[in-house]
Amino acid sequence: MALIGQITDGIEKWFESSLQAIVAIAVSTLVIYIAVIVYTRIFGKRSLSKMSSFDFAMTVAVGSLIATTALSPSVSLIDGLVGLLMIYFCQFSVAYFRGWKPFRDAIDNSPLLLMDGSEILKNNLRKAQLTEGDLRSKLREANVLDLTDVRAVVFETTGNIVVLHSNNPEKQLKDWLLKDVKH
Repeated sequence: MALIGQITDGIEKWFESSLQAIVAIAVSTLVIYIAVIVYTRIFGKRSLSKMSSFDFAMTVAVGSLIATTALSPSVSLIDGLVGLLMIYFCQFSVAYFRGWKPFRDAIDNSPLLLMDGSEILKNNLRKAQLTEGDLRSKLREANVLDLTDVRAVVFETTGNIVVLHSNNPEKQLKDWLLKDVKH
C-alpha cells in the first residue's frame, strides 16, 4: 500500500505547477537558448557539426529539457511542456526574423574564404581555427591534383569545407557563388 501511495503522489506531481514556476521556466529557457547561440558564435563553427547555431541551440535545449523532465522529480510535466513550448517558440521566432538582414547578420555565421584561387588565405585559416593540414586534407578529399585547379575553398556556415575546382583553365568561377562569402 505504501508503494501505491508513493506512485500516486509522484503522478500527481506531474500535473502540478505554479505561475511563478512557468514564468521562471520561460525566462530560463529563453536565456539558455540565447546563450547557446552566443557561445556558438563566439567559439566558432567547428563545434556545430553541420548545423546552424540556432539549430544547434534547439537540439541541445530540446535534448536537455526532455532528459530533465523525464528524470528529475522536481520538474513537473507541465513545467517541461512549457519549457519545450518556449524552445519551439524561440526556434520559430528565429526562423521568422532571419528574413530581416540585421537579425540574420547577428545570429548567422558567414561563409569564410580559405583559398582564393591557388592562394591560401592564412589569416582566414586562423579565424576559422583550421590548419594548413586541415586544408590539404580537404583538397585531397576533393581530388585536387594541382593548386592551380582550385578556384576557391570556402568554410561554410555549417562547418563544412567546400572546394571549388576545375582542371579546365578556361572555366571561371561565377561571382554569384561567392556572394555572401567573407574574403
